[in-house]
Amino acid sequence: MLYTYIESPIGELLLAGSASTLEVLGFATGNKARRAESEWQRDDHAFDNAKAQLEEFFGGERHAFDLELSHSGTQFQRAVLDALQQIPYGETRSYKEIAEQIGRPKAVRAVGAANGSNPIPIIIPCHRVIGANGALTGFGGGIATKQYLLDLERRHSGLFG
Repeated sequence: MLYTYIESPIGELLLAGSASTLEVLGFATGNKARRAESEWQRDDHAFDNAKAQLEEFFGGERHAFDLELSHSGTQFQRAVLDALQQIPYGETRSYKEIAEQIGRPKAVRAVGAANGSNPIPIIIPCHRVIGANGALTGFGGGIATKQYLLDLERRHSGLFG
């Protein structure tokens, strides 16, 4: 697997995958902090398109990503990740709403687990999922990072003038 790092307003981010697909976006901090594995090969020219799109996202210029992604998981996990990608920029959904959207209304906790195992956060926008009461709940990069991402999107979405 190839990997590189990118500096961002929320700290250093790990990007990893094959030459044609992104498989991992990792945070340097938080309960899901991720570093490159010893058998991976560093290539600082890899993922130039992903780097450019992330820079545009953090600059408020990009509201959707157009990247080749690869993620494994169960059919349920893939359904949750697909549902996350349908949440519009600047908006949020509850775990319950995602469970209902995928036709599993009682699977709220399982949606939370699948959301928490998202290998490509930000690009697959798991930060847009909040508690039913509007509270920010766990996030692999930390709650402060989740708040930053939500605030960034609200500022640039045009929804909250």
